[in-house]
Amino acid sequence: MRQCVGCGEMKNKKEMMRVLKTSEGEVLLDTTGRKNGRGAYLCMTKECLFKARKNKGLARSFKMNIPDEIYDRLEKEFEENVQG
Repeated sequence: MRQCVGCGEMKNKKEMMRVLKTSEGEVLLDTTGRKNGRGAYLCMTKECLFKARKNKGLARSFKMNIPDEIYDRLEKEFEENVQG
C-alpha cells in the first residue's frame, strides 16, 4: 500500500502513478515503476496532481523545491499516460 501525495488516500501501488526523483535531482514520471530513485505516488487522476501541487506534497516527499515547469511537464506526461 502507498499513500497519494495529493489526496492522502492509501491504495495498492499498481493503482497509482509513481513520480521519481533521480540521483541527479531530476523529477519525472516513472511509468514502469522500476526506475532507481526516490519515489512518490499519485492517484491516476489530474485532481490529485493539482492537490499535490497545491499542498506541496511532492516537495515534502523529495525534500526539495519543485519548480512550476516540472509540474507542467508532469501534467503533460500524466495526460499521455492516463485516460481520464
